[in-house]
Amino acid sequence: MKLVSPLISFHMRQRMSRIQWFIDNPFEAQELVFQDLIVKAATTEWGKNYRFDELNSQGSFKERIPLQDYESLKPFIQRSMRGERDVLWPGRTKWFAKSSGTTSDRSKFIPITNESLHDCHYQSGRDVMTLYLENFPNKNVFAGKGMVMGGSHSISAVNEDSICGDLSAILMQNMPIIGEIYRVPKLEVALLDDWEEKAEMLVKSTIGENLTNISGVPSWTLVYLRNALEATGKRDIAEIWPNLELFMHGGVNFQPYRTAFEAINPSGTLSYQEVYNASEGFIGIQDRPDKDDMLLLLDNGIYYEFIPKSEWGKENPRTKSLDEVEMDEIYALVISTNSGLWRYQIGDTIRFTDLNPHRIKIEGRTKHFINVFGEELMVANTDSALSKVCPLHDCEVRDYTVAPIFMKESDSGGHEWLIEFGKEPSDMSQFIIDLDKELQSVNSDYAAKRSYDAAIKLPVVHSIPSGSFEKWLKMKGKLGGQNKVPRLSNERKYLEEIQSMLIN
Repeated sequence: MKLVSPLISFHMRQRMSRIQWFIDNPFEAQELVFQDLIVKAATTEWGKNYRFDELNSQGSFKERIPLQDYESLKPFIQRSMRGERDVLWPGRTKWFAKSSGTTSDRSKFIPITNESLHDCHYQSGRDVMTLYLENFPNKNVFAGKGMVMGGSHSISAVNEDSICGDLSAILMQNMPIIGEIYRVPKLEVALLDDWEEKAEMLVKSTIGENLTNISGVPSWTLVYLRNALEATGKRDIAEIWPNLELFMHGGVNFQPYRTAFEAINPSGTLSYQEVYNASEGFIGIQDRPDKDDMLLLLDNGIYYEFIPKSEWGKENPRTKSLDEVEMDEIYALVISTNSGLWRYQIGDTIRFTDLNPHRIKIEGRTKHFINVFGEELMVANTDSALSKVCPLHDCEVRDYTVAPIFMKESDSGGHEWLIEFGKEPSDMSQFIIDLDKELQSVNSDYAAKRSYDAAIKLPVVHSIPSGSFEKWLKMKGKLGGQNKVPRLSNERKYLEEIQSMLIN
């Protein structure tokens, strides 16, 4: 591998000129993507229904096609899953990513076409390495192997025409030969459906490998690394894998986990790089190691629209194109893709941190926020507050969920937190006070509602036993891989389910 590594690194760096092109020409890049999507899909049933052959601008596209969500596209996706051709995208779509981004009991099946597989997910995966090598030209990430923390849904046949699984499982199943050479563990381990069995096998099958990079969701990757330390009796993961240099993470905000990762890597050998790779498409990559925002990918088969916060909840919300967005405004993301998703509301909210080039931060999910009292509390707020407060109290938060406390008669409402600590604060009362102060500092609407306890009183925080969220996810059949605990909810369903489980 030492001989091959420089060749692969050289090949990756060749992509940088194309990345620089869409950075310098963002609107032209999006126009080319838009035109390519429209031309290719014109002969599909969807394209014929909406007369794609007559569309001559992004504006007419927006006027003609209503915004979509999964329920509106579901009948077309189901037909594609039954083997029908030319429904949403030309030809037959064989692969479907079983969405595991939420704990909903209902699964979503996102189409993965050959174009989205190769021109979006794989190409963007190469871009991750291109940007990493651009920042760290002397690193030797290809001198060893990459560990992929795959999802908990193994590949399975829906029928003779269609196959489904977690996005990570589909990507591993179709990975080019060169990728297979550099990836661990073996496919039969990576695609195990039983997370508890997989967790044990992952450690056993990778302890002796020369790992240089790991990719996955922070929470489950942390479980894997802690298991490896326990199995070997080591204190630093660098003692197990001395050449491990990069953790590529996504799915949730990394800030609440940073302290925990630094604790198991006290030598500080790991670099961290965030990616935004959803089942619906690969959207962003952290391109600066000293900043936590991500470069928006503009030439990989995704055409973007953005719903301003002022339009949320309207029957026909107006979207903005890339050339209309503003800094520090929160937008709901809408995408049209080379997988056959059209004006699809992905469910994520983002904020632009830079317009030259276009960089974003994920603010949360359109359904994962609390706005019962007009406080408009977002996941970005709670993650940020915890990342500031935890160091003050020398504590570690492994996971959490928050729900509203509804007003009763003359009593104010509030927020109730369930937190699973890796290390608890010594003074919980002061921790709550400091958490509340930090939330007020990052969210003026929350601060206004907290004024004099008028609408919202001091948060109620419960420390719950280690492993509680894992137990709940297992109970929901959502253990492992890319599954995540919903951080914020406008209702009390998740919180009360967990509380009931702990009582029983």
